[in-house]
Amino acid sequence: MNILIKSATIIDSSSEFHNKTQDLLIENGRISEIGNELKNPKNYKEVILDNLHVSQGWFDSSVCFGEPGFEERETIENGLKTAAKSGFTTVAMNPNTNPVIDSNADIAFVNSKSANHGVSLLPIGALTKLGKGIDLAELYDMSNAGAVAFYDYKNPIANPNLMKIALQYASNFDGLVCSFPQENKISGNGVVNEHITSTKLGLKGNPALAEELQVARDLFLLEYTEGKLHIPTISTAKSVALIREAKNKKLNVSCSVAIHNLCFTDDVLTDFNTNCKVLPPLRTQDDINALIEGLKDGTIDMVTSDHNPIDIEYKKIEFDHADYGSIGLESAFGALQNIFTTKKTIDLLTKGKSRFGAEASSINIGNQANMTLFNPETKYTFTKSDIHSRSKNSIFENTSLKGKAYGIISNNKAIIN
Repeated sequence: MNILIKSATIIDSSSEFHNKTQDLLIENGRISEIGNELKNPKNYKEVILDNLHVSQGWFDSSVCFGEPGFEERETIENGLKTAAKSGFTTVAMNPNTNPVIDSNADIAFVNSKSANHGVSLLPIGALTKLGKGIDLAELYDMSNAGAVAFYDYKNPIANPNLMKIALQYASNFDGLVCSFPQENKISGNGVVNEHITSTKLGLKGNPALAEELQVARDLFLLEYTEGKLHIPTISTAKSVALIREAKNKKLNVSCSVAIHNLCFTDDVLTDFNTNCKVLPPLRTQDDINALIEGLKDGTIDMVTSDHNPIDIEYKKIEFDHADYGSIGLESAFGALQNIFTTKKTIDLLTKGKSRFGAEASSINIGNQANMTLFNPETKYTFTKSDIHSRSKNSIFENTSLKGKAYGIISNNKAIIN
């Protein structure tokens, strides 16, 4: 793949060309030249786009694609196309498929389906067999097949001894164990944050305590086992404080926050829109403030779209019975730019790769081209026409966003809208 990118502002603090507007010549998937007004004697395809910016390729640590088993929600092929059009060059795929991804063969299937694509897919294997939280899955075998982490997506591990054993066992091969932060006996049948809004709406509440107890338990287990833990999608101020304290103790812990938990409080639930039914639930403004502060000071390691396509029959029903989840790849960049500067947004979207075993490639001459192309100033209202996913369950529908991705150049391929 040979291409000449014209007049692109480079946003990459690890590049000597950071904040400079340059032409970039890419030959055979590698950056061969960066400079002003580069010539094109070989007549390569030229990319000329309005207010073009480029950065290192973006990474998402939590996406769901459905396949195998839930292809009506999303397929791996279309999911990767959606990721590319949304600016992501690498995504980690959750194992909440049918059957659950819990074996060497399952990981091999996912890898074969995603091979030779511009977006790199990193498979996450289930932590327990069938994701049921009873017996450990084949962690070492899945690791050998290419699994980058182990996680029962949105299913907390109730048995603390099982979590302890998982952390101890995975540490033998530097395996990353993920633990969903919820104590089900406390959350009960709660479907929204336990607060004023849940009382007003007559919906059962899921208290912040349910998350915080699980986070505290897992951090104690981590300290005991000296393992490697990732806590996905935290949502409360106390969770941020607990993880900050654990990091001060030098525990090997990382965590993420879902972008929608940074953008919406539970006040948006007044019209019972099931696209706003997510897990963990939308919390309060005080929680959002603490989450943003946690991102700024490095307590929270990465953001995620927590992209979870759900077909309409499981969303267009009574709020209590609707499935949890929202798609988020397409809206991730524009939503973050409503909160942070472009520089900080790019920083957040490019963090977390090393934790999940992916290599980062700076925008410098001689490096492989792994980059995202975008316009940070485009302002628009996000509608169904902006959705590339098969499922349309977006919490951001009809929300004003700032910034759009043009596409990606990665894996010796260019996918540009």
